[in-house]
Amino acid sequence: MANEQDRLEKERQRTEEEIARLRSYLETELERSTGEDDDAVDTAADIYEREKTLALIRTLEDKLASIEHALHSSITGRYGICERCGTEIEPGRLEIMPHATLCVRCQAETERRVRRTRVAADE
Repeated sequence: MANEQDRLEKERQRTEEEIARLRSYLETELERSTGEDDDAVDTAADIYEREKTLALIRTLEDKLASIEHALHSSITGRYGICERCGTEIEPGRLEIMPHATLCVRCQAETERRVRRTRVAADE
């Protein structure tokens, strides 16, 4: 149990550091770009880079929330148990993604359902 918590804590720390680094990068880029008379191409490239960085931050914030949830699960003794079907999550999956809360089968089913919902919404 302590080993899982240690891995999750390290993953949380790495994720928090990466979020901080990206936010710092964004602030630096915003300061750099204010006051400069860039042409339209440079401005578009700057906007694209900012949007990409913001998307990365959002993804990392989602990951951080998952890590926090997994840490809570480890405290309550539910770490490594699929939240959907109740089976044990494969150790290899947890090794790669320690914050996983679904087994591979349930994760795939969830992703298929989300894709179908998106396709139906686009039609």
